[in-house]
Parts: sequence; structure tokens; C-alpha cells
Amino acid sequence: MVKYIKDLVKILSVSGHEEKIADYIAEKMSPYFDEVYKDTLGNLICHKKGMGKKLMMCAHMDEIGFIVTYIEDDGYVRFAPIGGISFAAAAYSEVVFENGRVGVIVPESEVKPADYKADSFVVDLGAKTKKEAERLCKIGDTFAVRPSVTSLAGGRLCGRPLDDKIGCAILMAAAEKSDSFKNDVTFVFTVQEEVGIRGARTAAFAVKPDFGVALDVTATGDAKGAKPMAVKLSGGAAIKIKDQSAICDVTLVEKMKTLAKDNKIPYQLEILPFGGTDTASMQLAGEGCRAGCISIPTRYIHSAVETVCEKDVKAAIDLTVALCSCSL
Repeated sequence: MVKYIKDLVKILSVSGHEEKIADYIAEKMSPYFDEVYKDTLGNLICHKKGMGKKLMMCAHMDEIGFIVTYIEDDGYVRFAPIGGISFAAAAYSEVVFENGRVGVIVPESEVKPADYKADSFVVDLGAKTKKEAERLCKIGDTFAVRPSVTSLAGGRLCGRPLDDKIGCAILMAAAEKSDSFKNDVTFVFTVQEEVGIRGARTAAFAVKPDFGVALDVTATGDAKGAKPMAVKLSGGAAIKIKDQSAICDVTLVEKMKTLAKDNKIPYQLEILPFGGTDTASMQLAGEGCRAGCISIPTRYIHSAVETVCEKDVKAAIDLTVALCSCSL
């Protein structure tokens, strides 16, 4: 069901450095599309010709992480965050660099959790001097908390970065059923979503879709102490109604609800009072399009233990296939 996810999470793809994961996806997707190519920004565009309306579906390849900004005389490495980092979640974790080097991310010893911020953290590579550290990394190198995927009870998966490599895996699984696609379908694996939903905008400007649908994670209301929210794990694919960046097209929302009912796909409705996805960029690119989002309910987003339910993932795959195969 999510056979691609273990490979995807292993490929470091901090925003702006998505080349390797794009190459992996391109190799896997080539048999299912008429053309597979990268655009100028680095988005991977997979197009299958069809009749009727143009449908663009996207998931972002990039992950949150860090970039080296300074190496101190004693060998510690200073850095800046890329994307929305929770330093409480990242503290005392192993990190992996582009070159495979491993270190640990730690706060300065006197800093309390309530005061965690980027400039109170360092990476310890084991180096004793600046010269030693410079042999291990350089200014501008990116790194991220070590990736992992683990199966939990109840058909659930946890690890990182499921945001949004689980969305990429869903599109890849759906592509295997592309023989049933009726619409003119373009799957776009986007770049730089975590730093301002950038890639989807340039891709949508070029594709000019009539309909645009993002695949991305969303928060849930069933985590311990979470704010009330209708979305929960095991409730099915979440059809977004709105978030902080976009109000989804009403007609498209109703179409996805109907498809879910007709195909007996479990679904739930999502209203997220914060955050945003590639939906907003597609909606506003060029002359605009009817835009929506299929969300994957996820606990503990932007941590090392992001948690999803395989039942919800399967529902998202099925709804994606149904949308590509229906009359729009």
C-alpha cells in the first residue's frame, strides 16, 4: 500500500535540494506517463494525455531541515532552520547531512525548553576544532533529523518525514492504476512547499489546469490534548474545505464527496484553522483553477514521530484514482 514510503524518506530533500528524490520518482513514474520531466524550478512533472478537463494533482517532495551558517572555533556548527521547525521536537536528535555525515542537534546547556530557538542550538559532529569540522561539512550544507519509518499497532505508521513523502507515495501508488485515467492528468511532485508553497505556483502556471488537487498531511483532533477538530486517524481520507491559505472550490469538494460515497471510500471533512498547502498556489496561478485538497490525517506533524493510519492512506489512493478516472 505504501511500498514507496520507506525509500522516499531515506532520500534527504530539504527545501531547495530535491534533485535526488526527483530522480528517484522520475525513474519509478516513467512507465505510467507519456512524458516525465523537470521544470526550471525543479518540480517533477508527469503528464498522461487524456480527454476532457485538465487535472493537476501534486504532492511536495521537500522536507523541513537546516542549513549550516557558521562553524565555531571549538568545532560546533551553527545553522538556520529551513521551514517550520519545532526545536522542542528536534532537540537531542541525530541529524544527517547531504554527504552522509551524522551529528547530534543539542541546545546550549543553560537554555531551558521554554527558551528554545535557532540561535540557542548547535550541531555536535564530534569535531574538536573548526578545522576538523570544516572537513566534515561546509557553509551552505543542508541536513535534517534522521529519517525513519516504523509500524505501530492498529495499522499505523510513524516516523519522518511523512510530510509530505506520504503524499508523494500516494500519487505514485495511484499512478500504477493510470490505465483507468480518463482525464488529461498531470501529477506534479513539487519543490519548496515548506518555505512558501513555491513550486506548485510555477508548475500550475505552466500546466494551466482546470482543476488542481494537492495531496498533503493535515492535523487531527484525536491526539492527546489536541484542540477540537473533526479529523481523526482511521476516519478515512480528509477532503479539505478550507485552511488558512485557501477556501476550496465548493463544486470540487462536492464532487470528491460524491466519488467517495459512490466508491465506498471512507472520508471525512477537514477545516484547518491554520497552515496551508500547494492548493493555494494552484488556485492563484495564471488565470486560476478550481482547487481542492485530499489530506492525510497525521498526528505530531513536524516531529520525528509523525503518525498516519494505513486505512486513511489507502482511502486517499482510492480517491485519487477515482478523481483521475471520472468525468470532471
